[in-house]
Amino acid sequence: MHLILSPIRGLPGQVETVISVAGDVLIIDGVAYDLAPVPEGGRATPAPGDHPFVGPITREGGVIHATIRVVLDDTAAPDQLASPWAVTVADGPVTIPADRIEEPAV
Repeated sequence: MHLILSPIRGLPGQVETVISVAGDVLIIDGVAYDLAPVPEGGRATPAPGDHPFVGPITREGGVIHATIRVVLDDTAAPDQLASPWAVTVADGPVTIPADRIEEPAV
């Protein structure tokens, strides 16, 4: 699965988005989105509502392509210089490649 992660800053104390992939299923913050029905060369447009997708979802060469809005938590640096991020995941957790605030030396 090829994902474009489009970050937004969460409210203070808000939990960061958690994403994982299992085949054609995308799990975002515990909600499973089964993308298997998207046909080769086709596109799906998410219905308006409360979901993390930005724009259409497509399948090209057997690979799902989607843009996902991700909430960053308090550990993320305020300015993300290299975003949005493109990640490719076969199965498993998706690491959000945000720049992080360095912890002060103790």
